[in-house]
Amino acid sequence: MEIQYRDLSADEINRALFERFQRHQIVTRCWRKEHGTWVVKDAPFVDDWSEEDYACLVNCLRQTIQQGGFVHAAFCDGWLKGFVSVESGLFGGIHKYLDLSSIHVSEDLRSEGIGAALFQAAKRWAKQQGAAKLYISAHSAVESQAFYKKMGCREAAVYEQSHVEKEPFDCQLECSCQ
Repeated sequence: MEIQYRDLSADEINRALFERFQRHQIVTRCWRKEHGTWVVKDAPFVDDWSEEDYACLVNCLRQTIQQGGFVHAAFCDGWLKGFVSVESGLFGGIHKYLDLSSIHVSEDLRSEGIGAALFQAAKRWAKQQGAAKLYISAHSAVESQAFYKKMGCREAAVYEQSHVEKEPFDCQLECSCQ
């Protein structure tokens, strides 16, 4: 199996691009912050995207590119199997964050190193843009958090309030671009 990586252009992002992309994730346990301490809680659900979610994703990824951000993808046999996006525009004052707005790997190819390769590409791009750190409002599933910890992420020094309000159960993380 050979994986090809490349940047995407706004005009190639459409619903058909995701035809063989499997977002499906069975979640059983999640990290939750209770009284200032992180604990693992039972929180079973199935995470999958509806057609409405795909339409929103297509619009968001196009907008990221049109506003000077980064969308990088992994393909196997010509089919999209993973992608990462980073928004343009530094924030967080001295922390010099850039927002890693999405990173997803198709269920059929998880644990093959695709997520790590996409994450490293995001860090390189962010560093070239002058960022010191990536900011990630990350899914709180135990498996997702294990990935971010493996990538060197830790709890963000400063929380971006808009992310907390949009996804209150997400873990707010940062990762050095160095």
